[in-house]
Amino acid sequence: MGIFSSIKNAIFGGDEEETKAEAAPAPAAAPDAPAPVGVVDVAAKLDAMPGADKLNWRTSIVDLLKLIGVDASFANRKELAGELGDTNYSGSADENIWLHKKTMQELAKNGGTVPAEFLD
Repeated sequence: MGIFSSIKNAIFGGDEEETKAEAAPAPAAAPDAPAPVGVVDVAAKLDAMPGADKLNWRTSIVDLLKLIGVDASFANRKELAGELGDTNYSGSADENIWLHKKTMQELAKNGGTVPAEFLD
């Protein structure tokens, strides 16, 4: 399991097997059936976590990782950066800003709703 999967599971709940099951196509629903509910409000979920008021998770990748209980070490951030497309991650402030924004964008692509400031 990669670092991004750990982040997603910490926020959305579940484990790798549940995530795979969710990704499997669902049987066709009846035409009048309501759409499935599964969208996670990422900001609300993070704000509700113990310690969120003491961490700057909205702008800091390190604080985001700490909040959800994922190791925020350079090695893990480098691995996460690689998973998200930066194979030359050196840990600079600009790269950490990019990594935080890219993480939020990936959460949005995977069924989360995130504040608009994370999507531009």
